[in-house]
Amino acid sequence: MAWILLISAGLAEIAFALSLKFNDGFTKLWPSVATMVFGGCSFYLLVLAIKTLPLGTAYAVWTGMGAVGVAIIGIFLLKESYDSYRLLSITLVVAGIIGLKLTDAN
Repeated sequence: MAWILLISAGLAEIAFALSLKFNDGFTKLWPSVATMVFGGCSFYLLVLAIKTLPLGTAYAVWTGMGAVGVAIIGIFLLKESYDSYRLLSITLVVAGIIGLKLTDAN
C-alpha cells in the first residue's frame, strides 16, 4: 500500500510541476488552483508513504518520478530537447529508482 501511495504522490508531483508552467506566476486562477491542489496532494501522499517506507528511498523515488515524468512530458508535449545526454540522464534516474525499489524490504 505504501508503494501505491508513493507512486500516486509521484504522479501528483508531475501534475504539480506541469501546472507551474501554465499558472504564469500565479496570475492565472485555474492553473494556480491546480498547482496548489496537486502540490498539497503530492506532499500529503508522500507523508503517508513515509510512515512505512524508508525516508531516503521514498524521497528519492518521489523526486525522481517528478523529474523523469516532467522531462518526458516536456519532450513529447512541450517540444523540449531530447538529445542523447538528456535521454541518458533520464535513463540513469530511472535505473536509480528501480535500484531503490529492489533494495527496499517493503
